[in-house]
Amino acid sequence: MKIDVITLFPSTFRGPLDESITQRARDRQIVSIRLIDLRDFTSDKHRTVDDKPFGGGPGMLLKPEPLFAAVESVRGPDSHVVLLTPQGQPLKQRLVRELAGRSHLILICGHYEGVDERVREHLADAEISIGDYVLTSGNLPAMVLIDAVVRLLPGALGDEQSAHDESFSGDLLEYPQYTRPAEFRGWQVPDVLVSGNHAEIARWRAELRLRRTQRRRPDLLA
Repeated sequence: MKIDVITLFPSTFRGPLDESITQRARDRQIVSIRLIDLRDFTSDKHRTVDDKPFGGGPGMLLKPEPLFAAVESVRGPDSHVVLLTPQGQPLKQRLVRELAGRSHLILICGHYEGVDERVREHLADAEISIGDYVLTSGNLPAMVLIDAVVRLLPGALGDEQSAHDESFSGDLLEYPQYTRPAEFRGWQVPDVLVSGNHAEIARWRAELRLRRTQRRRPDLLA
């Protein structure tokens, strides 16, 4: 997979993308991630990327010219252009799986008061939000999306089953997990998990996934 990130602040990505699963996936050439500085696609000496909104109002908007030029410099027939915005579709695990099946993602990180509406209407294929709150820019949402997508790519995780047993796989939360010691401060691991009966363990886990989802996230069952 290829991921191109269009942003005003490429350096903010280098820490998160250079660690853990994402870096290992890059080392194994499972994913290629390129950071594109939006200011490189401006045409004036001041490298202007924003301007005041028509009709007045606070803040500044990202101009359409550099955004269109940046996307068009890397877009191909299989590219999927995503605008990170609080107004977008919520990022759910089903959507993450869909994105992980694509060969090329182009992520547009908004900033200031947002982007010119023509970017939404004529450039972006999708708008995605990571939650109902406002951040300084689309950089952090882009990092979240990248992390969620990369871990689903074949070969990115050490154990492929890990991605299937987590929360939101099958639209349910994950079952409780325990490790050694079997007793800690008087709290015992459930007997079924040390029984060696794999059929009973599977039933217990399925039941606890459903029970936990009903209690904590009943909206997932609606």
